[in-house]
Amino acid sequence: MNDLIIEATEETPKIFFKQDKNEFCISERSLPENAVEFYTPIFEWLEKYKNKPNSETIFDFKLDYFNTASAKQITKLLLLLEGIEKSNKVKIRWFFKKGDLDMKSSGLRYDKLIDINFELIEY
Repeated sequence: MNDLIIEATEETPKIFFKQDKNEFCISERSLPENAVEFYTPIFEWLEKYKNKPNSETIFDFKLDYFNTASAKQITKLLLLLEGIEKSNKVKIRWFFKKGDLDMKSSGLRYDKLIDINFELIEY
């Protein structure tokens, strides 16, 4: 399966998915004007990945900030990963900067929402 790499802009996050190296990361800022449009290729890629996932998927979120529209897409993405968890292990690592209580509380809310191994990591 081809890698999915989308470079960050001021409004959109960096997407770095490499199945062969088990590296899945969404980082930086997510403020796209049209979040549904931006995240569509990500969902399409993950739908294909879902058919032949790694035995364990470790998925990193290293976001500095995201808007409400992105929050809905992140929820959708986590629910998709929860579907993969039914057949293969999935671990979410939610990174937040020291003192960033907003990103920490967002991670805690997502942790309660889904039934996946979820780790909050302060850096």
